[in-house]
Amino acid sequence: MFERWLQLREESSLVSGPRRAGKTTYLRSRFPHYRYVTLDDFDYLRFAKSDPKGFVQSQLPESIIDEVQRAPQVTVAVKQFIDSGDLRVLLTGSSGIGLLDSSADSLAGRIELVHFPTACFGEADGPPTHDVFEDTLSPPALDEARRKLPLFLRYGGFPEVAQEGDPVQKGILLKRYRDTYFTRDLAQLSNIENVEGLLAILLHAVRSLGSHLEISSFAKESGLSFPTAKKYINVLTQSELAFKLYGYHYGPAKRYLKAAKLYYSDTGILQALGQPVTEGQLFKHFVVSELEKRRKLGFIESDQFFYYKSAGGAEIDLVFEQRGEVYAVEVKATQNPTAKDVRNLTDFIAQKKVSGAQGVSPRVRGFLFCNADRYSEIEGVQVVPIHALYRAR
Repeated sequence: MFERWLQLREESSLVSGPRRAGKTTYLRSRFPHYRYVTLDDFDYLRFAKSDPKGFVQSQLPESIIDEVQRAPQVTVAVKQFIDSGDLRVLLTGSSGIGLLDSSADSLAGRIELVHFPTACFGEADGPPTHDVFEDTLSPPALDEARRKLPLFLRYGGFPEVAQEGDPVQKGILLKRYRDTYFTRDLAQLSNIENVEGLLAILLHAVRSLGSHLEISSFAKESGLSFPTAKKYINVLTQSELAFKLYGYHYGPAKRYLKAAKLYYSDTGILQALGQPVTEGQLFKHFVVSELEKRRKLGFIESDQFFYYKSAGGAEIDLVFEQRGEVYAVEVKATQNPTAKDVRNLTDFIAQKKVSGAQGVSPRVRGFLFCNADRYSEIEGVQVVPIHALYRAR
């Protein structure tokens, strides 16, 4: 198993993330002296449900409790032993369903919430080497990154898949994930009986990549009612298989007014589901999901990502605030970007400069990620090759 980029401190934490992201492997390797128990084991699960306090007491003084979402009541007993100073615990959950809400009150202020995504592009090859927004890679490093990009674009960063050298076996593993972790296990965790309906939602999410999230369309395509389709979409985000971007406006009160967009957390999920996407969709999904991984790991100091849509319909793929600045990111499949490709960014920057003259707008930085061979600049917008995300923090 390669060394993951997450640097977890030795204190009680709740580590959440999609199944097969490598949470258990990382924790057992990082904390080999901790007791380990998984609630996937029915004997331990029965013990945890029938006697939560006795179960947690049996794990003193240091323990990893895996798949705790199967018995959320355990977190109440965990609180008691943390408060007494008798327990240091690392909880893991493959799903926020029935876990984060029930844990929030009992563990607030006592435990660190850590999101553990699938591996970033290049993570299997060593530690991060540069900041994708601040640094530039040398031409030889860019060439190496370009050679490695196609395989990662197709198969993504689930650790078991990333470690497999045979592309055929990579595909087999992803199909296995689809039939187990993405559907059957997820349905079981969230009390979903209609596995076929859940799969239909998963497939339609691929077809809708980068588009506004219209629940009525998901309901129609899957044959589910509107409330059920909405529930299934929420299951995807709570399980961290997918995440939402909301519309960006200046002023926090306005930021959630526009319809959301839905992205999967890893490009390997697209391959697993077997739905064709355009090159533009694939590149956009890759950049947005890779930057979201880095946000979850703490490399990007932003609480939330957004997209932007002007009153005239012009869109920017990703907008976020970091250290008092606004970052605006567009993604294009082109190899030879022109001023036309950065028009939405330059308009956005100009608009905020006008607002800034009135004393209400921070500095805005524009970035175009595209399929170019080298870095460049167009009208003040930084052009970044998408493969520069290789080993980037």
